[in-house]
Amino acid sequence: QVQLVESGGGLVQPGGTLRLSCAASGSIFSIHGMGWYRQAPGKQRELVATITSGGSTTYAESVKGRFAISRDNAKNLIYLEMNSLKPEDTAVYYCNAEIISRSGIRHNYWGQGTQVTVSS
Repeated sequence: QVQLVESGGGLVQPGGTLRLSCAASGSIFSIHGMGWYRQAPGKQRELVATITSGGSTTYAESVKGRFAISRDNAKNLIYLEMNSLKPEDTAVYYCNAEIISRSGIRHNYWGQGTQVTVSS
């Protein structure tokens, strides 16, 4: 069994900063691509940022220069540093990871989501 658990969401004022974390645990052999997605009320889930096992990153245009994704491969952790937050960043943020379990099965896993609300 593999789990992804996010933390770090909350309420922040416009212009503020939040750092999200996601921990992968369970029967893990290796973790490949990881990423953050978000879903605002009434909208489809969208990609925020991705990071490969080698550290290469991609970002949605709307967050470039404000958000930074990183990972700790030794601890199976992924982070999203969010700066200069805007009300339009309000959403549920989901962690995603492509994981090969110890039984050799490759699967795409999702966390349960963490709410980020940007409001004065």
